Amino acid sequence: MDTLFYDGQCPLCAKEIATLRKLQRGDLVFADIHVQQNRKGMLPDREALLRRLHLLTGEGDWVVGLPANVRAWSHTRFGFLFKPLLWPAVYPVASRIYENWADKRYDKKYACGTCEV
Repeated sequence: MDTLFYDGQCPLCAKEIATLRKLQRGDLVFADIHVQQNRKGMLPDREALLRRLHLLTGEGDWVVGLPANVRAWSHTRFGFLFKPLLWPAVYPVASRIYENWADKRYDKKYACGTCEV
């Protein structure tokens, strides 16, 4: 079973998670970063979790960023629509778009100097 770590204080993230919860087949667990306890350093640091989407596979491997999103959606019947984002010709551009969006989202919400991570 995979576990998807998400920012429960991000409105766009919350909408996507609500959709995933509704569509998934019951084999994806959702973990809001803001309510997680880092037991014995088992999780990446909180800032890393907030900067990029993280998914912990059932095998114990971490998948981060766009591949985490694609893997999360693979738990739904629409997963096939996201797989092309990992194709070698598409991935560099799609990943750059995701990372630019994620950086801007993080900077706007958490890196403002007065925001709490």
